[in-house]
Amino acid sequence: MVQYKWIALSNTSIGVMMASVNSTIIMISLPAIFKGIGINPLAPQSFAYLLWILMGYNIVTATLLVTFGRLSDIYGRVRLFNYGFAVFTAGSILLFLTPGKGNTAAIELIVFRIIQGIGAAFLFSNSTAILTDSFPYNERGKALGINQVIGLSGSFIGLILGGILAIINWRYVFLVSVPIGAFGTAWSFLKLKETGSLKRDRIDAAGNSLFAAALTLILIAITYGLMPYGKASTGWGSPYVIVSLAAGLLMLIAFIFVELHVSSPMFNLSLFKIRAFALGNLSALASAIARGGVMFMLIIFLQGIWLPLHGYSYSSVPFWAGIYMTPMTAGFLVMGPVSGALSDRMGARGLATAGMAMVAVAFVLLASLPFNFYYPEFAAIIFMMGIGNGMFAAPNTSSIMNSVQPEVRGVSSGMRSTLQNAGMTISMGIFFTIVIVTLSIRLPSTLSSALSSVGAGILIPYLTKLPPTSALFAAFLGYDPVRTMLSYLPPSLTASISPSAINAMESHTWFPYALAPALMNSLSVSFYIGAGLSVFAALLSAFRGKRYINPEAMKHAVFDEDKAESTNSQAGLPFTPGKRT
Repeated sequence: MVQYKWIALSNTSIGVMMASVNSTIIMISLPAIFKGIGINPLAPQSFAYLLWILMGYNIVTATLLVTFGRLSDIYGRVRLFNYGFAVFTAGSILLFLTPGKGNTAAIELIVFRIIQGIGAAFLFSNSTAILTDSFPYNERGKALGINQVIGLSGSFIGLILGGILAIINWRYVFLVSVPIGAFGTAWSFLKLKETGSLKRDRIDAAGNSLFAAALTLILIAITYGLMPYGKASTGWGSPYVIVSLAAGLLMLIAFIFVELHVSSPMFNLSLFKIRAFALGNLSALASAIARGGVMFMLIIFLQGIWLPLHGYSYSSVPFWAGIYMTPMTAGFLVMGPVSGALSDRMGARGLATAGMAMVAVAFVLLASLPFNFYYPEFAAIIFMMGIGNGMFAAPNTSSIMNSVQPEVRGVSSGMRSTLQNAGMTISMGIFFTIVIVTLSIRLPSTLSSALSSVGAGILIPYLTKLPPTSALFAAFLGYDPVRTMLSYLPPSLTASISPSAINAMESHTWFPYALAPALMNSLSVSFYIGAGLSVFAALLSAFRGKRYINPEAMKHAVFDEDKAESTNSQAGLPFTPGKRT
C-alpha cells in the first residue's frame, strides 16, 4: 500500500501545478484573449485591464492567505484545501464561458480570475502545512523540494500550452485547468485526511478585517501606481494612490496593535520570537521582491529587443521568450529536490545563504550584458539564477515550518505564502516603475535620433509625446510596436513619409536599436536592486542560526522516534528535540 505521505505529496503537487500553469499560460495568451473578446489591447483603458488580469489574481491570493491559514488551524487543513480545488475549478469554468464582449468581457475576466485567486489562496495556505503534517522532519525538505519543482514545471508547461492553445481558441487557455482541477478535487476529497493538530478557537474578526483591508489597499495602490496619471508617466503622484497607500499602512499598524491585545489573534506575533521563523520569512520576502519582477523584465527585454534583432516576428515573440527563459526553470528543477534532501541532513542555513549569494552574482552578471548578447552566456547566467533559487526555496520553507508548533502550521504556511506573494507584487511595482520612468526620460531622445537617421524627422514631435508604455507593451503583447505608434498618427502625416523610411522603421532592427539605450539603463538599475536584495536575503539566512526543530513538533511527529534517532545518528546529528543542531 502506498504510504499516506506520498498521497499527500501527490495531492498538494497537483494543486500547486494547476495554479502555476494558470499563472504563466495567461502571460503568453493575452494577445489572443484580448483579440477574442474584441478589445484593443493598446487603448488607454486596456492597460488597466492588462495589469488587473495579470496582478488581480496575486492581490486576492496574498490578501486571503493568512486568514485561510488561520481558519485551517481551527477547522482542518484538508477541508479547506479541498475547497480550494473546487473553487479554483469553478473559476476556470467561468473563465472558459466568459459571455461578454469588449470592456464587459475584460471586467468579467478580472472577476473570474479573482475567483480563481480565492481557490488558489485555499490551496497555497494549506499545501505546505499538509506536507509538514504528513512527512517527518527529516524528510520535509525533500518533500517540499519535489512539491516546488512540480509547481515550477507547471510554469513551463503553461508557457508551452499557452502558445499552442491560444492559436486554436483563447477559451481553451482556461479550459485546460478544468480537468486537472476536477481530478484534483475528487482525489483530495477521497484520499486526503486530517493528520495534524487542530485548535478550536474563536475567529479574530477585527484582525482578519484589518489585515485584508490593509493588504488590499496597499496592493491596489501599487497596481494603479503603474498607470499614467494626468501628464505623468506613472500614477504615484495620484491622490488616490497616496491615500490608498497611507490608509493601508495605517491599517497594518492598527492590525499589529489588535493582534497584540486580542485573546485569539489571527496571527500569533510571538512566533517571530523564534529566530528560524522570523529570519526565514524575512529572507523569503527579500528574495521574492528581488526575483518577482525579473521574469517580466527579462521577457520584455527578449520580446522588445533581442528576439526581433534575431529575426523573430513580433507575433511569435511571446512564445519564444518563454522558451528562451527555460534555463532558469531547468536550474530550479535540477537543484530544488537536491537542496531539499540535503537540508534534511544538514539544515537550511548554508544552502539558503549560498543560494541567495549565487542569485546576487547572477543579477550582477545580467546587468553587465550588452543588449545584443551571446545567448549561451545569457542561458548560463539565468541557469545559475535558477540553481540559486532552487538552493534557497525548499530548505528555507522547511526551516520555517519545522520551527513552529503543529497547531499553528496552517497560519504559519499562510504567512509565508502571503509574504512571498506580496513580495512578488511589490517587486513588479518597483521594477515596472523603474522601467516606465526611465523610458519616459530617455526614450524621447533615443527615438528622435532613430527617426532622424531614417529621414522621418517630421514624426519626432508626435511620436516622442506618446506614452512610453505604448511601444513597450505592444511588444510584450506580440504587436509590431512601430505599426502601433504609427496608428496613433493622422493618415495624412504618415502618407507624407517616404516608403523607404517606413520600411526602415518596420524592419526587425530599427525599433530594438531605438529602444535599447533607454531600456538597458532601467534594466541595469533593476538588476542591481535585485542583487542588493539577494545579498540582504543571504545575510538574513546566515543569521537564522543552526538547525532548529520545535519541541512540540517532535511530540506530534508522524514517524517512529527510534527510527528518527537512527536516521539522525547516521547523519551525524544529535536527536535532541527543541535544540539547535
